[in-house]
Amino acid sequence: MTSDMTARTLRLLSLLQTRREWSGADLADRLGVTVRTLRRDIDRLRDLGYPVDSSRGHTGGYRLSSGTGLPPLLLDDAEAVAVTVALRTAAGGLAGIEESALRALAKLEQVLPRRLRGQVAALQGSLAGITWESRGPRADPALLAALAVACRDHEIITFDYADRHGMTTSRRAEPCHLIDSGGLWYLLAHDTGRDDWRIFRLDRITDPTPTGRRVPPREIPGADPAAFVAGRLSAAPTRYRAIATVHAPADHVRARTRYLATRIRPVDEASCRVDASDDSLTRIARTLAGLGTDYTLDADPAVLDHLRETARRILRATG
Repeated sequence: MTSDMTARTLRLLSLLQTRREWSGADLADRLGVTVRTLRRDIDRLRDLGYPVDSSRGHTGGYRLSSGTGLPPLLLDDAEAVAVTVALRTAAGGLAGIEESALRALAKLEQVLPRRLRGQVAALQGSLAGITWESRGPRADPALLAALAVACRDHEIITFDYADRHGMTTSRRAEPCHLIDSGGLWYLLAHDTGRDDWRIFRLDRITDPTPTGRRVPPREIPGADPAAFVAGRLSAAPTRYRAIATVHAPADHVRARTRYLATRIRPVDEASCRVDASDDSLTRIARTLAGLGTDYTLDADPAVLDHLRETARRILRATG
C-alpha cells in the first residue's frame, strides 16, 4: 500500500509538471483514484514542499506554482538526456553561463541512470562547435531567466538600456522572445514608449524590473521571431561598409554563407549583391573569403586597406 501510494504521488507530481493546470476530475481519472484520494495526495505533495495551488468551483483545478525554494523535478528518460546534453553544450560553448551549467550538470549526472549515460555519451560525442573568436561574457544567467519568465507570462518590464554609443535610456517593453544569434543574445520586445518593435542586446540591459502587469500576446510581424530579428540585424548600422557584387547566383552564395541570408540580394540569374558590412574588419575579410567565387567590392577605405594588408601577409607566408 505504501509503495503504491509513493508511486502514485510521484506520478501525480509528474502530471502536474507537464501542464499549467489540471482539473481534479482529469487528475483523478489519470491516476485511477477518487477525487477524495486525490486531495489527500495533493496534501502529501504540499507537506513535501511542493507549492500546489487549487481553485474551487466547476472550473476549479490544481496547478504547480512557484514557491520560496526549488523542489525536486521529475524528468523522463528523453527529458533527462536532452537536458544533460544541453547543459554539457552550454558548459563548453555558451559564454556567460558556463559555471552555472557545470554546477547543474554535476548534480544531474550524479543521479543519471547508467542506461542513459550511453545515449548521452553518443550524442555528445557526435556534436562539435567552432568558436571563431572570444568576445567576453555575454549571457547573464539571472537576466536570461528573468526575461524568459517575462516572455512566457507576457509581463511588461522596465530596464535600462545602453545603445551602441554607450548612451543609457530607461525603457518599458513587452518581452516576446529571446533569440541567440552568433553567440549574442537578443530580446525581441514591443517597446511601449515608442509603440514599435525593438531588439535589445542582453549584454546592454541592466536593472530589469517586472511591473506585475500582464498583457495579451502580440502577433509578431511575419509570425517568425528569428526571421524578424535576423532582418532587423542585417539592416542595423555598422562601422564599416562592404558591398560585394558576386558573380554567382544568390542561391549558390546563400548556401555557402547561411548567416548572411538576409543580406543577399539577387541582381540577375547569374549574380547577386552581398552586404558584408560589419563592425569588425576581420569578420568582413572572413565573410568575403568564404564567398568562394569572384566578386567586385564597393567598400570603405579602411576595409580596402585591411584586405590589402591581409593579402600581403598571405603572399609573404606562401611566397
